[in-house]
Amino acid sequence: MRNMGDILRQAQVMQHKIAKMQQEMATKDFEASSGGGMVKAVVTGKQELKALTIDPKALEGGDVEMLQDLILAAVNEAARIARDSMEREMSAISGGIKLPGIF
Repeated sequence: MRNMGDILRQAQVMQHKIAKMQQEMATKDFEASSGGGMVKAVVTGKQELKALTIDPKALEGGDVEMLQDLILAAVNEAARIARDSMEREMSAISGGIKLPGIF
C-alpha cells in the first residue's frame, strides 16, 4: 500500500492537471446550430454564450415561438457539446473516476 505522502503528491498532480485543463477549456469555443443552420450559437468552455447568429430567413415567417425554440435548441446543444468535451477531458485526467464537485 502506498504511503500517505505518495497519495497526497498524486492528488496535487491531478489537481494541477485539472486546473490547467479547466483553464484551457475556458478559452475554447463550441458551436451548434438548429433549424438547418438558421440559428447558430457559440458557447465557451465556461458555459457562457459568446455569439448567436440568426439567418434573416428565420424571421420571414414571423413565427416568434419557432424562432425562440430554434435559439434554445442551438444554445442548449452548444452547451451540451462543451460539457461533454469537458467531461471527456476530465475522464482522461482522472482515469475515469468521477470526481464530485468538479462540474
